Amino acid sequence: MFTLIKNANVYAPEHLGMNDILLTDDKIAFIDRKIDPTGIPFDTINADGHAVTPGFIDQHVHLTGGGGQTGYASLAPDVSLSELVACGTTTVTGLLGTDGFVKELTTLYAKTKALEDDGLSAYMLTGFYGLPPKTLMACVADDLIFIDKVIGCKLAMSDDRSAFPTETEILRLINQVRLGGFTSGKGGILHIHTGALPEGIAPLLNIARNYPTLIAYLSPTHLIRTEELFLQAIEFARMGGMADFSTGGTRFDAPHRCVVKALEANVPLDRITFSSDGHGGVRRTHPETGETTYSPAPLHLNLQEMTQLVKEGLLPLEKALTLITCNPARNLRLRTKGRIAAGLDADLCFLDHKLQLTNVIARGKFVMKNGEVIKKGRYEE
Repeated sequence: MFTLIKNANVYAPEHLGMNDILLTDDKIAFIDRKIDPTGIPFDTINADGHAVTPGFIDQHVHLTGGGGQTGYASLAPDVSLSELVACGTTTVTGLLGTDGFVKELTTLYAKTKALEDDGLSAYMLTGFYGLPPKTLMACVADDLIFIDKVIGCKLAMSDDRSAFPTETEILRLINQVRLGGFTSGKGGILHIHTGALPEGIAPLLNIARNYPTLIAYLSPTHLIRTEELFLQAIEFARMGGMADFSTGGTRFDAPHRCVVKALEANVPLDRITFSSDGHGGVRRTHPETGETTYSPAPLHLNLQEMTQLVKEGLLPLEKALTLITCNPARNLRLRTKGRIAAGLDADLCFLDHKLQLTNVIARGKFVMKNGEVIKKGRYEE
């Protein structure tokens, strides 16, 4: 099956200008100023000069729902396929939150496989907030080696709901992730939820100073929760670490403004990523009535915050895109994701001149056309 995309203003994410893109099944076959595959049957799509970008990557989503902090009724619902498609997310990493008991890894694995069956690219992390880590097999390394969808491990620190991991315990988990990662060829990552307690990521900074080769396996997130944590994130990123800014949830300033502050502090842009924390449980109490309401954290804010950088003239599109394309792909060691190039996966997003998402291609097939989601989950209406 060949698909030819004509008149595409290609952002790979670097700006390549007007090009045609030839897709073969679920791969990008060729990119050139003009492609005329004479004698080959193909479908032709006219991009009408829209920006065509890599599909977006969200590396922190509660696919089976988070929440549950005030009883069973506060458990957040699953993520639907159409929610991901609607914001251009073609690659997603699922994980557990505080709850590794009701929300189990087996269910997360099933959800990951279901999204894959329905046309997206989906991965998962083993573990959860606590220690010892929850695993599908005997240990974290086994999960990376023998479970196809597992690409890393989740942990929490500096949070009153965490297991308060020591530096030694973190090092032992890095060992498991590292062994499992190079044995399986996946790379491996230790993705760490950070709360608002004063220690912040101090143990991670210490590990980075004493064992600089291990910083590549550390992936702390929620790093704009407080200004103090953000300052630690700047130091971590300057040392060569990846700093993940959550676009949903608690933050001391808007994520796009935090990107600018980090750049002003001499953090390289390729050290920063966005993730949504989508479908984490959000609890709000009305200041006047005292009424408590619950909602799942939204998934669309990665795209919104990325485009805000462009609309406010803070970054050009080719730079802003890296936060949700090639940077998270590199962090997760997803070698065929996050860029537009021959031989890579055919995951593409189309943005009009107002940076509105119009079309999405996931693994070579349209899942959104003309602003309408055309591929939904099997139980969605």
